[in-house]
Amino acid sequence: MTEPDDNGPTDVTLLTARTVEPGYEQDFREWFGRVTNAASTFPGHLGDGLFRPPTTAGPWVLIHRFRDHQSAQGWTTSPERAALFDDCDGHHQTEVARRELSGMETWFTEPHDTTTVAPPRWKMALAAFAAILPISLIGNGLLGPALSALPLLARVLILALLFSTLMTYLMMPTVTVVLRRWLYASTSTAGEGPT
Repeated sequence: MTEPDDNGPTDVTLLTARTVEPGYEQDFREWFGRVTNAASTFPGHLGDGLFRPPTTAGPWVLIHRFRDHQSAQGWTTSPERAALFDDCDGHHQTEVARRELSGMETWFTEPHDTTTVAPPRWKMALAAFAAILPISLIGNGLLGPALSALPLLARVLILALLFSTLMTYLMMPTVTVVLRRWLYASTSTAGEGPT
C-alpha cells in the first residue's frame, strides 16, 4: 500500500481479519473484549469495532482507530498487544490479513475486503467533491435562507450535522458505488500491510 501523500496528522484505522473455528465464537468475542480494553488505555485511541463474517467460513474483522500513525504504532508495538495476540492461539483462531488505512482511504475500503488497494488520493478527492457538492447546494440553497435568523454557531452546527450524516449514510456510499470502476481502474490487490 502506498504512503499518504501529505504530512499532516490523520486518523489511522487498523484492520485485522481472523478466522474462528466453529464453536469458538464466544471465546473469540471474550478475547476481543480484552483486546479492546487494553487498546482503550493507549493515548490517541479513538475506538474499536468487530464485524461478523458475511458467511460462516468467512473471517471476523477487528478494527482499531487511532488519532495518528504514532498512536497506532504505540499500540501495535506494545507488549500488551503482543501478549494478547500471543494468547489467542488457544482460542482456535487464525490471522489471515492485516491492513492499515489512513485519511480518506477508510471511505473507500469495505471492512471485510482486506486485499483491495485504496484508489489514488486524487481520485478519492474528486469522489468526495462529487459527494459534497450536492449537499452544499441543498444545504446552502434551501436551508441557508431558512436558518438565516439563527445565530452563526447554531447555523454551522445544523449544517455540519446535516453534511456529516448525509456524507456517511447516503452520498459516500452512493458515489463509491457509481464511480467504482473508475476509482479502482488502476489499482491491484495488495499484500498485507502493517497493523
